[in-house]
Amino acid sequence: MKNNSLYNEMLSRQDAVQAVNMSRFFKTGEGQYGEGDLFLGVKVPVTREVVKQCWEQTSFEELEECISSEYHEIRLAALLTLVQFFKHSKQNMGLQQCCISFYLAHLPYVNNWDLVDLSCYELLGNWLLDKDRTLLYDLARHGQTIWEQRIGMVSTMQFLRHGQLDDTYAIADIFLEKPQPLHDLLQKAVGWLLREAGKRDEQRLKSWLSARYKNMPRTMLRYAIEKFPEEERKKYMQK
Repeated sequence: MKNNSLYNEMLSRQDAVQAVNMSRFFKTGEGQYGEGDLFLGVKVPVTREVVKQCWEQTSFEELEECISSEYHEIRLAALLTLVQFFKHSKQNMGLQQCCISFYLAHLPYVNNWDLVDLSCYELLGNWLLDKDRTLLYDLARHGQTIWEQRIGMVSTMQFLRHGQLDDTYAIADIFLEKPQPLHDLLQKAVGWLLREAGKRDEQRLKSWLSARYKNMPRTMLRYAIEKFPEEERKKYMQK
């Protein structure tokens, strides 16, 4: 057994039946986006409970061991622990920088949509609130995997929460310029963030859509207009 309380506590919560269900849900079959990933069968609320219990006693060395684990949920526990490090270091820019450097150095392990969505805007989004955001544009445009590209988009959630909408729309445009068909998980991410932007300023979303919706992938469009009245949604989808 490893001398790593976070790792060991996650192992102790494994559930073989749930692991089968989660492997199916996260598409781990041959040719699917999560091909080959292994699961312990630990649900997210339980993982959060473990992180709450262990994060203060976890070192970066132990985090390294967890983020590189073959088990999906242990990688998630590492990311959620990193988020705790970051949140509790607001007066320590050096430690925050270490968290961001660690995250960027381990992006190959952030390799499913839940790992992306539960970490990127809490880390990169927060870090870049008062900084240059070229990194996110580069990830969206040139990311080596769909996960890196998704990070570029989903990280803007933090900006939206602070009333800053420009980057969400600008990065969405990057995905519209990509060769089609666009991966379904990228379409959903872009549509989701556009929908969130629309909650802050519906008219701006409609103005943005007016020049683009006819050329948008259908899944992306469907997610973006999900909160519109039914008749309005039908008009967009029919055209």
